[in-house]
Amino acid sequence: MHVEIWSDISCPWCFIGKARFKKALSAFLHQDRVKVTHRSFELDPQLAHTRPTTGAAHAKKYGLTPAQARAAEENLAGIAREDGLDYLVDFRDHGNTFDLHRLLHLAATRGLQDELLTLFYQGNFATERSIYDSEYQVEIAVRAGLDEAEVRAVLADRRAYASEVRKDESEAAELGITSVPFFVIDRTYGLSGAQPVEAFAEVLGRAWAERRPS
Repeated sequence: MHVEIWSDISCPWCFIGKARFKKALSAFLHQDRVKVTHRSFELDPQLAHTRPTTGAAHAKKYGLTPAQARAAEENLAGIAREDGLDYLVDFRDHGNTFDLHRLLHLAATRGLQDELLTLFYQGNFATERSIYDSEYQVEIAVRAGLDEAEVRAVLADRRAYASEVRKDESEAAELGITSVPFFVIDRTYGLSGAQPVEAFAEVLGRAWAERRPS
């Protein structure tokens, strides 16, 4: 069974949704027969390489006051912590994630995509460093198991894995995906958002039963 997950590293609900899906999958009886592929989706591709803080970016994007943006972040932090995730409110840049997605495609060729995405999320939401700093990206990628020289070569060449990112985004558009996280199972079932663990477990079981009826 193939599960494809469209997500963006700057998306807190993607961070939470990944953790919830992982919990559901870890309890799924046929987890060893499930392939998970992470697909690229840029929430703010127009940001180029500017880096407003998350609070400022959300206030502008959603028409919030600074206090409202802060309250929304506090709420997200509470939800993330309930799911066992570290989440800092006071520091986080917000910007273009294209290079991060290119590195995730490199990691996919080495069987390290899930590991790198997990570390990218932790680096963005749980540490007081900017995920948009290229040196930090290299550090995280090496920690995930990638070769440092290869990572630096990909970051230096904007064409490297660019077509793979654009292909994922094109497929998202064809499937009508406009927000993330979005989970697609065997191109038959689709779930939007950071669903409860129980919802992921239910759809995994249903999809498995329909493809392998008892």
